[in-house]
Amino acid sequence: MTKNLDNDGLKSIVKNYDIFYIDLWGVVHNGITLHKNAIKALEEITKVNKDYVLLTNAPRPNKTVNSFLEKMGMSKEIREKVYSSGEASLNYLKKNSLEEKFYHVGPPRDFDLFIDFKKNKTIDIKESTYLLCTGLFEEQGENLNYYKELFKDHLNKKMICTNPDLIVDRGKKRELCAGSVALVFEKLGGKVIYFGKPFPEVYNQAINNHGKKVLSIGDNLNTDIKGANILNYDSLIISNGVHRDEIEKEGIDVVSKKYEVVINFMQTELKW
Repeated sequence: MTKNLDNDGLKSIVKNYDIFYIDLWGVVHNGITLHKNAIKALEEITKVNKDYVLLTNAPRPNKTVNSFLEKMGMSKEIREKVYSSGEASLNYLKKNSLEEKFYHVGPPRDFDLFIDFKKNKTIDIKESTYLLCTGLFEEQGENLNYYKELFKDHLNKKMICTNPDLIVDRGKKRELCAGSVALVFEKLGGKVIYFGKPFPEVYNQAINNHGKKVLSIGDNLNTDIKGANILNYDSLIISNGVHRDEIEKEGIDVVSKKYEVVINFMQTELKW
């Protein structure tokens, strides 16, 4: 049974946990503006001497996400808590694939992920050893059939996906993410190595969580909540996020069964 914290607030359960993994996009901001109540909650978590990580499936290095948040007006103390799927991907690539030629699937703005090994980027997919997927091409942001044609003769190559999210809401506009492209590749028979939630490595890289009582907070059942379930963490869903229409129409119990996840708590928005 999922407990609704809209009346009692996060403060009613904060003492039960040592670490909070908190999603950024959809919880702390909407891609355009910060959510004031969420920022207040982060400040209060610090005041009661608890730790948190702003764990995001952003396909960019930590420093780039940090700069993005700074422009939104987020304080340095909060920004320092960021850990991204892009950073986890970069750590893997530095250890395993820096000298191999790759084909980048995603918008040009994501170039900072591979700036240290950009010489190995090829514009011809036929010349690549692996595919680095950070999102969708700007000119093919909605047509997934385009990617079926692009990948069909290259299924013997591995794909590194730096953002397992399928969708995200930028303000009031819904957009496809890298996970949707990776899913196309997988359905065709290709192998994808994912970095980010719900996969355990990004949680373990972000902070020392050994022996800690953890709560994972997010708005995505496939990543934030499923990741919590995989790692046996408690979870809190922000219901006014990517699943808001489903939850409003069907209720949290029906939706959680549909996605095969366990949700301990819910809030309309993150609020202290």
